[in-house]
Amino acid sequence: MSKNWNAAYENDDIPWDKGVAAPPLAEFLETHSIAGRVLVPGCGLGHDVRLLASQGASALGLDIAPSAVRKAQTIPAVADEGFVAGDFLDLSTEWEGQFDWVVEHTCLCALELDQREDYAASVAKALKPGGNYLAVFYREVADYKGDGPPHPILSEAIDALFGAHFERVESFVPSKSYPSRPHGCEEVVWFRKR
Repeated sequence: MSKNWNAAYENDDIPWDKGVAAPPLAEFLETHSIAGRVLVPGCGLGHDVRLLASQGASALGLDIAPSAVRKAQTIPAVADEGFVAGDFLDLSTEWEGQFDWVVEHTCLCALELDQREDYAASVAKALKPGGNYLAVFYREVADYKGDGPPHPILSEAIDALFGAHFERVESFVPSKSYPSRPHGCEEVVWFRKR
């Protein structure tokens, strides 16, 4: 059964929120730039959105939980960023083909397994031709017994899910993570839309 994300944000029951942008994303940005129009699905309180905006991107955070969006909007803006409530799996037609990048961290792992194909289709829809998809995937979740979220995804499953529409540009195991995440449990993957 899907988690009630809105209630979690209303009740501040959000242990996944660490108060700062994802360290693997910050690590990627040390050697790469992300520019243009960027969509961040499952943005939560918007830490990744603000990091991307501070680097010069026009970043839009999307979250299914209106309470997360309201809270994200109360944090002072750093540059060109915005937040909107909506369902990424039912992508609004106004956003189809509008983004240079989709940047993900903890969105796919929060979905039920049977929603993954819809998620991959939405990534492809959101991007312009030749657009980029950057994701921080969970490869391993401690003590996982199929009862996520979070749900892990293996590298082979990542390629199977995204391979039809994307080519893998680069991937690496980040050296920087939140302290609660052991080294090696995450993989950063950069795809380009075919």
